[in-house]
Amino acid sequence: MIDQVDLGLSGLRVSRLCFGTGTNGWNNRSNQGDLGVDRLAYLLRFAHERGVNFWDTADQYGTHPHVAAALEEVGRENAVITTKTVSRTGPEVKRDVERFLQELRTDYIDILLLHCLTEAGWPAKMQGPMETLSRLKEQGVIRALGVSCHDFGAFQTTARTAWVDVVLARVNYAGHAMDAGPEQVVPVIEEMAAAGKGIYGMKIVGGGSELTQDPARAVRFVLDIPAVHSMVLGMMDEEQICANIGLVGEAVAA
Repeated sequence: MIDQVDLGLSGLRVSRLCFGTGTNGWNNRSNQGDLGVDRLAYLLRFAHERGVNFWDTADQYGTHPHVAAALEEVGRENAVITTKTVSRTGPEVKRDVERFLQELRTDYIDILLLHCLTEAGWPAKMQGPMETLSRLKEQGVIRALGVSCHDFGAFQTTARTAWVDVVLARVNYAGHAMDAGPEQVVPVIEEMAAAGKGIYGMKIVGGGSELTQDPARAVRFVLDIPAVHSMVLGMMDEEQICANIGLVGEAVAA
C-alpha cells in the first residue's frame, strides 16, 4: 500500500503516486486510452486496491470513459480525479465541464485544471474561464481549481495567483521537458507550497527520455522536494504499477 498526503490546502487527500492516463496524450487519445475501456479501468482498480486513489485524465486524452468505468467499481467517493480543459472562454469552459460530468458519470470533479498555459499574463486573459470555474466551485461542481503550465513565465505567475488551488508541475532532476531547469523551477514550487497550493509533478522521467534508465533516481529526486505532494506516472500494466508503487514507497521511507 502507498501512503496518502494532503494536497496543499485543497481539502483533498491523495496518494503520493497518481495514475496518469495521458502518456503521449493529445487529440483525444493516449497510450493508456489505446488499451481500451475495460483494460484501463481494470488497471485503475488494480492500482486503487494498492492505495493509488489519485487519477489524472484530460479531455485531450480521451480517457474519461475509462475513468468512469473504474469509478463505478471503486465508488466515486474513494477516488480523486483531475481533468483538464484547453478552452479559453467562459462559455466554452462551462460547456466542457457539463460534458466532462456526463463522460465521467459523476456529479462533481475533484480538480479541474486550465491546461497548457503558455503566457506570463495568463490571469488577465483567462478572466472569463476563471470566473466561470469559481462559480462552479461555489456550487460544489468542482472541488479545487488549478493549472498546468508550459512556460516558465506562466509558471512564475501561477505561484502568485491566489485563484489557483492545485498545480500540475513539470519537474525532474535533468530539466527534460520542463519550463526551466530544476534550479529555477524548484524554488517556484516551494513558493507555491508556502502559499498553500497543492503540487503534483509530471514529466518525472522526462517524458520517456533517458531518465527512464534510472527511474529510482528520478522518483527520489522529486519526492525529496517536500513541496511536491504527489507525482503522476503513466502506467500500462500491473508490473509497472507495482514497480512504481515500490519506488515511491522506498523513496518516502529513505
